[in-house]
Amino acid sequence: MTSFTPSSPLLPAFGVGTFRLKDQVAIDSVRNALDLGYRAIDTAQIYGNEAAVGQAIADSGVPRGDLFITTKVWTEHLAGDKLIPSLKDSLTKLRTDHVDLTLIHWPSPGGAVPVAEFMGALAEARAQGLTRLIGVSNFTIALLREAIAAVGADAIATNQIELHPYLQNRAVAEFARSQGIHTTSYMTLAYGKVLADPVVQAIAQARGATPAQVVLAWALQLGYAVIPSSTKRHNLASNLKAPLLRLTEDDMARIAALDRSERLVSPDGLAPAWD
Repeated sequence: MTSFTPSSPLLPAFGVGTFRLKDQVAIDSVRNALDLGYRAIDTAQIYGNEAAVGQAIADSGVPRGDLFITTKVWTEHLAGDKLIPSLKDSLTKLRTDHVDLTLIHWPSPGGAVPVAEFMGALAEARAQGLTRLIGVSNFTIALLREAIAAVGADAIATNQIELHPYLQNRAVAEFARSQGIHTTSYMTLAYGKVLADPVVQAIAQARGATPAQVVLAWALQLGYAVIPSSTKRHNLASNLKAPLLRLTEDDMARIAALDRSERLVSPDGLAPAWD
């Protein structure tokens, strides 16, 4: 079974994340994911695991052309003269001559590097063939407007944001959709908190599914891409069944009602003024 179902013609809807995974743990997780059929892998410079991801890919024997690799440029590398060299360093660690998607991980703290500057550098990286697609992460509506002004909405493949039943981020997702920009949900399971929610558990029981499958299916049915991670092979395998699960309109409405604007990721000095 493959996870390479597109949420758009270019962007896979289902991938595996590597946040907080290091060294052999990261290698094992990615290796298991590839063995199970995942073909989209999400990493980042700040995760410190690009080399481990690259090793797992190399060891897997999966052809590079079958893979969709995403990495994210850290804030220290956003300046126009730093972004491309940092991306080339990521490519070396990942053992590839290009990635499929490169994101700005967080907007420049305090606006130290203008959006137009780093988006221009990112567009140049694409022009040089270092990345097939470009996008952003943790961007608000105001920041998305700046990014669009810099490179055009058509150039922005996705905005990767914290999005789960307890933080549904509808304003940002709707604005992105209005511009033709896809949304990628990270932390879709809210660090596992939503798996214990009585509503989610009741839907899971009724559908003969796991709570994780229900939440992932909810995000997928809303048109979002998801990138759940796990160190356990059986969880990776179970998550892969989420795209096969169809929730009813009532199921979707019950999960929609769980929104309580509970943001779990908002680092001091890094987070923008959220919508």
